[in-house]
Amino acid sequence: MPPRGYAWWYVDALSDDGKHGLTLIAFIGSVFSPYYFKGRRRGRHDAHDYCSLNVCLYGEERRWTMTERRRPALAQSPSRLSIGPSAVHWNSDETLTVDIDEIGTPIPRRVRGQVHVTPLVFNERVFTLDAQGRHRWRPIAPSARVEVVLERPALRWTGHAYLDRNWGDEPLEDAFVYWDWSRASMGGEDSAILYNINRRQGGPLSLALHFAADGSLTEFEPPPDHRLPRCPIWQMARSSQADAPHPPRVVKTLEDTPFYSRSVIATHLMGRPLEAVHESLSLDRFRSAWVQHLLPYRMPRR
Repeated sequence: MPPRGYAWWYVDALSDDGKHGLTLIAFIGSVFSPYYFKGRRRGRHDAHDYCSLNVCLYGEERRWTMTERRRPALAQSPSRLSIGPSAVHWNSDETLTVDIDEIGTPIPRRVRGQVHVTPLVFNERVFTLDAQGRHRWRPIAPSARVEVVLERPALRWTGHAYLDRNWGDEPLEDAFVYWDWSRASMGGEDSAILYNINRRQGGPLSLALHFAADGSLTEFEPPPDHRLPRCPIWQMARSSQADAPHPPRVVKTLEDTPFYSRSVIATHLMGRPLEAVHESLSLDRFRSAWVQHLLPYRMPRR
């Protein structure tokens, strides 16, 4: 991990009954850390000193955790990543298990249990997101199944999931102004992913990817961009691509923050109506002084 660099592993999932959802992100060099943001400007830019496991639970039991930990709390091996009391590890049957033992913010409620992710489709291709080749993305498992078994809160459910990895050699805000991203299950093991990026150099980038059940990848023409309603609280702008005659709509806003949003949207891709997990991210907002002042209230550091 280079100085000022980062890596994260991301899982999202929606339950089969539509009542629950979750997002898990394991960070080394947390790209959204106010402490790393300040540290880089003061020469304290060791990515391993800014690590966290972000846990977001949606539904009747909502939780949000993102406790940042320093280098001594980090341990890595080829198949395991431990951050404090939590860990992510591959099992011999190619199932990914996330052991969670975190405390939420701003209300200090514990989140403890396991999430098991079983990939249905593996992807080996890595995509470069910027013109200089410093930021990379690999959708490891565009389609997966998830089993959630939590003790606190007491939850147990199964559903469809997604797993990817992003890593880079410089801060996100140095290369990007804005991006929106979405992934949708197309039934069975097929899935579609859209990535739409406003870059600081090299012009915009749009990716439209279809992963078939046999693991094959097809790139298709990115559909037109449609503006979505701003988030109700922080008024974050968001947009998404969809087939021209069928503009997407927001079904549910899961995260409404000063610089990013996460939503479930009803969309239309490749001639089919779909439900997608969608995110919008403003890096100009993230690096603004007022947002940096607010972030420590949601991201304690130990």
